[in-house]
Amino acid sequence: MHLSLYRKFRPQSFDEMVRQEHVVTVLKNQIGTGAVGHAYLFCGPRGTGKTSAARIFARAVNCENPKDGSPCGVCAACRAQAEGNLDIVEIDAASNNGVAEMRDLREKVQYPPVNGRYKVYIIDEVHMLTDSAFNALLKTLEEPPAHAIFILATTEPHKIPATILSRCMRLDFKLLPEEDLENHLKRILEEIGKSYEDEAVSAIARAGAGSDRDMLSIAEMCLAYEEKLTYDGVTAVLGAADFNDTSDLCEALLAFDMPDVIEKTENILSAGKSVGVLCRDVLETLNRIAIAKTCRTAEKLLPLPKTQFARIAEIAQKADGRAILRATEILARTETDLRLVSSPRICLETAMMKISVPAADDSAEALAVRLDALEKRLAEGNFTAAAFPAVTPAPTEAPAPKAPQNEDYEFPTEEPVFEEAFFADDPRPAKPAARQTEALPAKEAPAAEQPAKAEPPAAKPAELPVAEMSAEMAYGKFMRLLRKTAASGVLFTMCMDLEAKFEGETLALYTESETVLRSLSKEDHVKIMTEVFARLGIGSFAVRLKGAAKAGENALEQFKKDFQDYPIETK
Repeated sequence: MHLSLYRKFRPQSFDEMVRQEHVVTVLKNQIGTGAVGHAYLFCGPRGTGKTSAARIFARAVNCENPKDGSPCGVCAACRAQAEGNLDIVEIDAASNNGVAEMRDLREKVQYPPVNGRYKVYIIDEVHMLTDSAFNALLKTLEEPPAHAIFILATTEPHKIPATILSRCMRLDFKLLPEEDLENHLKRILEEIGKSYEDEAVSAIARAGAGSDRDMLSIAEMCLAYEEKLTYDGVTAVLGAADFNDTSDLCEALLAFDMPDVIEKTENILSAGKSVGVLCRDVLETLNRIAIAKTCRTAEKLLPLPKTQFARIAEIAQKADGRAILRATEILARTETDLRLVSSPRICLETAMMKISVPAADDSAEALAVRLDALEKRLAEGNFTAAAFPAVTPAPTEAPAPKAPQNEDYEFPTEEPVFEEAFFADDPRPAKPAARQTEALPAKEAPAAEQPAKAEPPAAKPAELPVAEMSAEMAYGKFMRLLRKTAASGVLFTMCMDLEAKFEGETLALYTESETVLRSLSKEDHVKIMTEVFARLGIGSFAVRLKGAAKAGENALEQFKKDFQDYPIETK
């Protein structure tokens, strides 16, 4: 009869268990000293060795000569247990979860063991018991016979009543590290005489997600697919998208090439890949790209073939760190949404489009990604019209845009203003970013006539002194001068949505974005803004966070209220 790998290689002693040293040490010491408890709770994720440890412990407490806490396997008690053990009773609480089964157990627990010293009851998935069944079990756990030991195993300890938990010694099993899973699988493959690739074993261990049983089940499927375990075979069995397709898709995502992203997504899904699997594969690839970009030992941390790691490293070198983080966060939320939506494909493609077009996302993360891209282009000297597509104004006459603060604010016409469009190929004209005027031809004087006496030019209205300017007027003049300043496109964009307010002689500029505040606080930006304000006669200015200002004002008001009897002056 064929046995599955996880049944055939189930550990028979504590020394054969994979990790869980903290649990094994406690059980060994109790067996060695004879201080065995009457009720244990083994809890932890599936496939981490809870039932195996319970069986080993049940045989060890009845062994006549335990070796280092494990059953010897040769004494009379061990031989009797191997032939057919009546002293170890396993109960599946998922199918025996009623009060009748627990009452039957309460009656039978009074009978003494047949071969050993203890009668051990292993109740698996104990959280499936009903409330009445737990109540029937409670009295037995509180005052059990001297020969009875209860081992409760569960993956969801939070569903167990507190009255049961307080009467058990709780031992938590942990997920197994990938390195230990790899070593365990390699030992098994060598024992059964199967050849393998290291990358294939690493892929199976990663797919096991910390569960030894899940890993062995996947390995058995892969061995049935091909005689030798290969990375390509494991990928095919797991149903993952092709590595090249997924990496190309991630590269297009991080390059913000939306047409290419949609095309590649459609091609992968049309090949029969599941939407959920594709989302998971893209997340895994983005995680590898992040590791390759941030870790010096990425090649050791990512057990991939050399060609695949080289491809991941190439994408990571070109990608922006914020863009990788933003794409990962969006797809992580999308993976949760896919379980609830009626059209998973549309949900995934919408997330892909959101990642590909940061200009359409008004979140702080998207703004940070766009600022990083602008700064990178400035550093490369690529802040040109080719880098930022110009927006053609509509042929029909359109009203001039209203200034953000007052009528004194206007955009100059000496330089073109560029905007990032949502779709580069959209034939519809976008709203012009600035008011444009046409120069009128100069009127020529008649050739036969003598030039008339020149009239004195009309006097220009005098500029208001700074003391008489409103904050909005000063801000408008600052923006007009800033726009004419060379190489200030990024700075001008960030200053457009500031709120101006005079606080004494200081012009305070408030923003609601911490990202904008940090960028405007950089030395090069502060230098340019200081020079522009100096030309206006404003010697003191400050950029502040809007929420922080409100908090300060509230604190001042509260301070005045608390000390009403004392004169308080604010400067």
